[in-house]
Amino acid sequence: MNQKEALIGTLLDESWLTLEQLAAACAADVEWLQQHLEAGLLPQARSLGGVWRFSSATLRRARRLRQIERDFDAAPELAGLVGDLIEEIERLRARLALYGLG
Repeated sequence: MNQKEALIGTLLDESWLTLEQLAAACAADVEWLQQHLEAGLLPQARSLGGVWRFSSATLRRARRLRQIERDFDAAPELAGLVGDLIEEIERLRARLALYGLG
């Protein structure tokens, strides 16, 4: 598999990805991820050993930001803002559905 090809599959919520696995899963360079992590655009976590570990939520967000930047030639900060708005809409829709309104 080409390193730039995205991995297709389902990540279980209990699973954690390394930085390299996350990059492969969203077809991004490790440097792209590091820049977005440093800018605070992606949630992050570390293991006790100091190795980066990322959840399925981070994978979804990274893929979303990557797609927004690619499809709209958006700056990372703008992609982050659009990602925040999409995630808020998803949370609100889930709440409406919970109350039978969605």
